[in-house]
Amino acid sequence: MEDSELIIEAAQVREYAYAPYSKYKVGAALLGISGRVYTGCNVENGVYPLGICAERAAVAKAVSEGERQFEAIAVVTEDGGTPCGACRQVLSEFGLDIRVIIASTSGHIRVFTVRELLPEAFTLALRDDGACRP
Repeated sequence: MEDSELIIEAAQVREYAYAPYSKYKVGAALLGISGRVYTGCNVENGVYPLGICAERAAVAKAVSEGERQFEAIAVVTEDGGTPCGACRQVLSEFGLDIRVIIASTSGHIRVFTVRELLPEAFTLALRDDGACRP
């Protein structure tokens, strides 16, 4: 899938964002290695910590449907804002080399890896069988 197609999907789902407090709508489209795309938008709450970011919504959707490996995620905001620290950490759980495509509604595009956005990420080493190493 082309980056432009992923950006379009993120822009489309951004329209569903529930952002009555910040008015800052975010859409995300996460590309699994299967080729399937999982979308998410931010959902705010009056109790701010209870909201969920678009990136984490997309990851939760993907994981709940069995996908665990990802190639890229496109994130669309009005001003091209990058994922918050929590989203960066959640993405790092699934790979530091996931491409993060950041786009603004005016068409400005930047591309990073999770590794670039979260240097020295906190990660747990996994054994070959998927269990955590001490």
